[in-house]
Amino acid sequence: MIPRSVSLIFLLLFLVPEIATVSALMTKPNCTETCGNISIPFPFGIGTGCSMNDWFSVDCNKTTADSPSRAFLSRINMEVLGISLGSSRVRVNSPIISSGCSGRGANLAFDMTGSPFVFSSLNIFIAMGCNNHALLNRIEPEVVGCTSTCGANNLTSSITEGKEKRYCSGNNCCQTRIPSNLQVFNASLGTTEDPNDQGRNQCKVAFIVDRGWSLDNIKSPEAVQDRQHVPVILDWFVYSDNIRVENSDAKNCRPPVQLPSGRWGLSTLTLYSNSTTCSCNLGYDGNPYLPDGCTDIDECKNLNGNWCSGMTKCVNVPGGYKCELDKAKITFLILGAATGLLLLLVGIWGLYKLVRKRKNIELKKKFFKQNGGLLLQQQLSSSDGSIQKTKIFTSKELEKATDRFNDNRILGKGGQGTVYKGMLADGMIVAVKKSKIVDEEKLEEFINEVVILSQVNHRHVVKLLGCCLETEVPLLVYEFIPNGNLYEYIHDQKEEFEFSWEMRLRIATEVARALSYLHSAASIPVYHRDIKSTNILLDEKLRAKVSDFGTSRSIAIDQTHLTTHVQGTFGYFDPEYFQSSQFTGKSDVYSFGVVLAELLSGQKPISYERSEERGSLATHFILLMEENKIFDILDERLIGQEREEEVIAVANLARRCLNWNGKKRPTMREVAIELEQIRLSKGALQAQRSSKQLENIRHEVPNVWENIAGPPTSVTIGDFRNGTGPSLDVQPLISHETW
Repeated sequence: MIPRSVSLIFLLLFLVPEIATVSALMTKPNCTETCGNISIPFPFGIGTGCSMNDWFSVDCNKTTADSPSRAFLSRINMEVLGISLGSSRVRVNSPIISSGCSGRGANLAFDMTGSPFVFSSLNIFIAMGCNNHALLNRIEPEVVGCTSTCGANNLTSSITEGKEKRYCSGNNCCQTRIPSNLQVFNASLGTTEDPNDQGRNQCKVAFIVDRGWSLDNIKSPEAVQDRQHVPVILDWFVYSDNIRVENSDAKNCRPPVQLPSGRWGLSTLTLYSNSTTCSCNLGYDGNPYLPDGCTDIDECKNLNGNWCSGMTKCVNVPGGYKCELDKAKITFLILGAATGLLLLLVGIWGLYKLVRKRKNIELKKKFFKQNGGLLLQQQLSSSDGSIQKTKIFTSKELEKATDRFNDNRILGKGGQGTVYKGMLADGMIVAVKKSKIVDEEKLEEFINEVVILSQVNHRHVVKLLGCCLETEVPLLVYEFIPNGNLYEYIHDQKEEFEFSWEMRLRIATEVARALSYLHSAASIPVYHRDIKSTNILLDEKLRAKVSDFGTSRSIAIDQTHLTTHVQGTFGYFDPEYFQSSQFTGKSDVYSFGVVLAELLSGQKPISYERSEERGSLATHFILLMEENKIFDILDERLIGQEREEEVIAVANLARRCLNWNGKKRPTMREVAIELEQIRLSKGALQAQRSSKQLENIRHEVPNVWENIAGPPTSVTIGDFRNGTGPSLDVQPLISHETW
């Protein structure tokens, strides 16, 4: 059997040659080319002398004024539905043989004996009706037919099943193949010998029909009963004596090819020994049955007719074409490709920049939140206008200012980050502090420094110019302090620089002023909590600038102390605070006392060079004061400067600042006033203090210092009262130790 798809393909092949050859010479000169909407190519023809012979003569009849003309084969009187030269097939209307059907005419046999036409194997024989036993006649000795039975279901169910099986199942409809080279259609319709035959007197029909058409149009016996004709396909041939047969590049004539009965395949069968069919060779088009009817096809005129690429041009040759390189096209193609590639790259680059820009925006939002931007906004919004507006720098501004954080711009590195020297667009020199990655536990300390410095406005406090939170690590922008920190001037002696007593006293006074301002004159009192020589910077005129407010805290005006985890730097933080965890303004006073001792002695707050008992500078200093050996600890660079009264006055002040009992320490305001008086009186205060007996400080010196030695290190202290040692893994969030 032939699948329905094959029939559809054949139908396309059947029609396409008609479309393809319309423009070519298809008929004899002065002969009509069409009848209605049917093309009539030679060997068929309309009128005298227009066909090859009488068998191919076509009558064109006009039935009604409104309907198109209809074509009929004159000799066999069958209506022509279409002609295909390429496949040598003609589609016609074939009669239906019936029995017991009211309203139908007589059964007409169909005899094409002696003609060049045979039924194509693309047709099938179908019988319909209840108990219809149908046989083809005049095909001895073969017996061809089929029997349809009566069933409860009508033909529709059979056809529905047939849409999968592609044939009638036998229920009210049966089908079979037809024999090869069949030219006669005559059928006998009978009934079975069953005495209970339900269909004995019912309508029965039989017909030969195009396989493809039958599957789409036969829905029920009634639908066929009302029809007079069904389409069939006829194969045709011509006699070789009637045409000029030649083997050339244009035309090829051969015996007709038909589908044999019994197998579905192609084989060569001839009805007569001198029968043949002709076709134009590949690359030619037209009518092979006319002299010089096959003409060369110009494939170059049809873009779909050749495979020449854009780099070649099509050159037509007889029977085909060839592709030759087209230099102009190649040049144009190269230029076009280069332009297209450039546009593509520009587009990709633009898209990349857009995606990267959007990604950077989202990343900056993420970093802003990660670095405490929301907390900073909350702090600033709750300040009631007491905090000065802080400039928010973009990461792009600071990258440009620091030459993308070039190592050559590094001013110093500390435990909490790196400080870079930068120049803003307006030419201002700044210090950009790039903190190390901040964990969530230290975000509050970082934001705290920003908030505190935003509300502090004092010439001896490092001024915060702004911050940037849209980078992976937070950035703070300070005024640039060019001359390092006090620790370097005290402990790193430089022969070319004389660090005089007058300079030391002035720096101490300036620091005391700044701390006094923070404690009592600022809009919100601030405790620094990490006063040490490394956090005291010196500007171009060697004026003191207090820095590093990462551990600072602001308090309410009526609040006397803060209860916090103990934080500070060994050698500087208050032993009373260490025991009670209550930080007061007197705790800053104690740390400042250590700085005074450093200025007087030139020694480090913690040193391994001293004995274990005197490892702490505070302890060592108080013990020497108790022993009335103040000049034993005095920095040798101060000897001979004839300022002994001032030195003794400052030493007594430092001793009072280092008192174990915080209540007995002076306030920072008192310290600042007394230092101012010392500078103005030049020793008068020493005479006032000399009559007082030295307090017994030995028993007030905490033993926690005795076993501590080494350079000052910022740490978080564990609770010694619970028997645990100091924890060294927590440091102030931001440090200026190496400025």
